[in-house]
Amino acid sequence: MGVRELLLGVSTYEAPPRTGLDIESRSVRALRKALGGQISPLPYSQIRWYQRDLESAVHSADAGDLQPAARLAQACHSDGVYAGLLSTRTNGLVRLPKKFVGRDDIVQALQAGNDSVRSVFDEMFPPQELARVAADGVELGVFVAELLPVEGRDFPVMVRLDPQYLNYRWAENRWYYRSVAGQLPITPGDGRWILGTPGGRISPWQSGIWQAVGGAFIDKHHARLHAANWESKLANPARVAVSPQGSTEGQKQAWFQAVMAWGINTVFGMTPGYDVKLIESNGRGYESFNETIKRCEREMVIAVSGQEVTTDGGAGFSNTDIHRQIQKDLIKYTADSLAYVLNTQGIPPWVEHRFGASAVYESAIVGWDVNPPKDRNNEASAMTAAASAIKGLKEALAPFGLQPNVQQILADLNISFERAAVRTEVAKLDLAPTDVAVAITVDEVRENKGLAPLGGERGELMIGEAREKAKITTAEIAAEAAPVTAPVAAPTVPENTNG
Repeated sequence: MGVRELLLGVSTYEAPPRTGLDIESRSVRALRKALGGQISPLPYSQIRWYQRDLESAVHSADAGDLQPAARLAQACHSDGVYAGLLSTRTNGLVRLPKKFVGRDDIVQALQAGNDSVRSVFDEMFPPQELARVAADGVELGVFVAELLPVEGRDFPVMVRLDPQYLNYRWAENRWYYRSVAGQLPITPGDGRWILGTPGGRISPWQSGIWQAVGGAFIDKHHARLHAANWESKLANPARVAVSPQGSTEGQKQAWFQAVMAWGINTVFGMTPGYDVKLIESNGRGYESFNETIKRCEREMVIAVSGQEVTTDGGAGFSNTDIHRQIQKDLIKYTADSLAYVLNTQGIPPWVEHRFGASAVYESAIVGWDVNPPKDRNNEASAMTAAASAIKGLKEALAPFGLQPNVQQILADLNISFERAAVRTEVAKLDLAPTDVAVAITVDEVRENKGLAPLGGERGELMIGEAREKAKITTAEIAAEAAPVTAPVAAPTVPENTNG
């Protein structure tokens, strides 16, 4: 298996058939080099949007062309409410604590850095690029990026590409990127391309929020234009020059010219019969524009955060503002989607390059800790409450001869536990010396005196047995050490022959 096929297997994408454009041709590499590595065309921003443009973008996206949809999503960033809330969901997310799991040396290499600020992971996947691709995934349901080599180091850098040049060909079941060098086929996980589809493998654009946010953005934009038009016409009241009866035509024109020239700090000196009136609008038409704007902003907020929240700011992410403003499951959804793409298409090529192909399947993976600190306090409070409840339940059931299933209760509350080691308490007995001799071993006595155990058969002997054996051994040693002497014969008494 080649390296390319190995990486494609890790990314879980089936390797598409190779074509003439699959591997960058010499002309594409030359053009990329001439443009400083840039292959994206110049961006195009559409300023005026109408509901018919939204309908056209929907039809184009279903045909595989994401250009109108991506342009509409980009235009929505001009709205301060939407842009601010989306940045809270994405920019704040990638700066939450990261967790690495995997082979120790690979994890250490990812966390290591040339200075105390940025790690290899942060150099390879810059936070600003991660935040932008995460935003594309939320808005469009799909994002695209490149892993570009950097001279002088053995790890690449991820660069986000403008999604408005993405094109999906249904007949080939393949994504293409419309670059300055033409249509480039995208092979996710080949070490060059990164393609994320948080909206799903099939029609991911249908799961993006761009349709809901785009419709609200267009309505709000028009409401603001109409409100400005209304204010420009009715903010300054109409002036009426009243001339008295009997005044000549010249006097009327002179008075009219004076009122028409009414400016700041104008003073009129009027004789009886002359008057000036102001006609102001007493209608409430302006309220409809304000209501439309509020409705559109509410729709944007709910689309991004999953709930209607206050957006009056706060002390920052250190005090869990992101968890207060964005629904927790949406944060986890975005974090898991981004981590999945990095773990299957971003990190494995670097692991293969530095540690070899065999290390790919032991590669480290990354994730973001999206649990707010206050949840940990709640968990501790829940454990304390559970302990009190179990204790009270035991006391309540005891008169009936029942007891609660503590193990099942802890499992239902998702509280981890382990069984404590059972320690048998030995009753203290006053033993006579003769009883001690037959109840305690030699090693137990030595351990009590702080001496090392003898081990083996000698250490397992009872005190009495050891003493008896010691006596036998001593007697045997004494017998073996005694000198061996010949027996002494009794003296012979001479026989009395004289009777």
